[in-house]
Amino acid sequence: MATVTSPVNSPGNAAPPPVRRYHQFRKTIHLICVLIFIALPFSNLMRFDIPRQRFYVFGQELWINEFAILFFTLMFLLFGIAAASMLYGRVYCSYACPQMIFSEASLAMEDRIRRWVNKHFIQLSARVRTFASRVLFYASGLIASVFLAFVFISYFVEPRDLLQRLMTFDLITAGGIAGAATTLITYLDFAFVRTRFCKMICPYGYLQGMLSDKQTLLVVYRDGEAKQKACIECTKCVRVCHMGIDIRKSPFQIECIHCGECVEACDDVLAKLKKPGLIHYTWGEQGKMLGSKDESWWMRIGLRDPKRAVVSFIMLFYFTGLMIALSMRHPVQVRVQPDRTSLYTSNAQGEVTNIFRFNIDNRGSVDATVAIQLESTEKALHLTTSRVAVKAGGSVQEMIEVATAPDALQPGVYPIALQTVSEPGGIKSSFPMTFVMVKKK
Repeated sequence: MATVTSPVNSPGNAAPPPVRRYHQFRKTIHLICVLIFIALPFSNLMRFDIPRQRFYVFGQELWINEFAILFFTLMFLLFGIAAASMLYGRVYCSYACPQMIFSEASLAMEDRIRRWVNKHFIQLSARVRTFASRVLFYASGLIASVFLAFVFISYFVEPRDLLQRLMTFDLITAGGIAGAATTLITYLDFAFVRTRFCKMICPYGYLQGMLSDKQTLLVVYRDGEAKQKACIECTKCVRVCHMGIDIRKSPFQIECIHCGECVEACDDVLAKLKKPGLIHYTWGEQGKMLGSKDESWWMRIGLRDPKRAVVSFIMLFYFTGLMIALSMRHPVQVRVQPDRTSLYTSNAQGEVTNIFRFNIDNRGSVDATVAIQLESTEKALHLTTSRVAVKAGGSVQEMIEVATAPDALQPGVYPIALQTVSEPGGIKSSFPMTFVMVKKK
C-alpha cells in the first residue's frame, strides 16, 4: 500500500509518520471491477446466453450438456470468495462487491451534484438548490440504472438482440420484461437502498463471522497505553465511514466491511500532530499489523498457519484442474448410437443396411466437417455417407447407413468401428458398434 508523508512545518521538526492511503487504492480497484463488469458480456469471457443455452467462460463456449464444467466453474467462484474471506476478511465486500461499488458511486455522485449546484446557483434559496440537486441526482441515477441494467441483462441475452429490444421499448418478451424489472430494481437500489442492503439484507456479513478466526485480517483500533489515551476525539473515522459505525467500539461489528477508510482518516489527522495513527489492519485482534517487516513473506501474504496454506493449495489445484478441463474440450463433439427401432432395413439399391444416429455439436466459432470411416474385417461392408458439415455453434443429427449386398455375408452379428475425424483440429474418435446381418430369403 502506498504511503504519503505530510510536509514538515519547520526544518527542526521530526518527520511525521507516513499516511496509509486506502481510499484511492480502493477506488482504483472499483474502477477496474466496473470495467471488467462491462467488458465481460461483450467479450464472451463470462456470459450465460439463456435463449441459446450456451455458457461462455474464459473464451470457451460451453453447452448445456456440459453442465459439469459449468457447475464446477460456478463452485470455484463461490469457494474463491469464501477462501478470500477466511484469509483476508471482508476484502470482497470492500473491494469487489458490486453492491458496495455502486452504493459508494451513488453517494459520491449525490455529493458532487449537491456541491455543483451550491457552487453555481448560490443566488437561489437553499430549498430550491436542494430540490434541484435531488432532481438532477434522480435523473442521473435513472440513466445510470438503464445502462447498468442493460449490461447486466447482456450476461443472459445476446447484447445486439438486447439493444434492439431496448430501442423499441420492448415490454412483451421475456428479455424486455427482465430488462425493465432490472432497471427498476437498480434504480431503487441506486437512489434509496444503497448501503442499507449491506446492513440489513446481505447474508455475507453474517457468513463472514463463521469463516473468520484469530488470524483473519481485521481493522482494529488500538489506543496505546490504557493510562494515556491517544485518541483526540476528532471522530473523523466515524464521519468517513459509509456504514456509519464507530470502529473504536469493536473490530467485529457486523456492518464493518474493513475498507480502511477510517485507517487513512486517523493517519491524516494524527500525522499533523506528528503522531502515528491508532487504527490498523492486523492479523486478528491482537495479531501483527499488516505489512510488518519482521515476518516471513508467506506470513505477510496471509499464509499464517497450515490451514490457510492447505486452502490456498486446494484453490490453486482446483483452478489448474478447471483450466485443464477447459483446454481439453473438443470444439466438435460427436455421439453415435445405433438405431435399433429396427435391426435392419433395405435401401433403394436392395442392400441390407443398419442405421446409426450421429449427433454432432459444433461448439467452436468456425464451421466444421466430420469425416466418417468404417473399420471392419468384412470388406463387403461400406458407408453410404462419409462426410457431414456442421456450422459454427450448430448441431446436426445425421442418420448414417452401413450397408452390404444381400448375399455378401452370412447371417449374424459383426463387430465394426465407426471412426470420425473432425476438422479443423483433426480430432479423432472411434465408436465400437455391431452390424446385424439378416437371414437370406
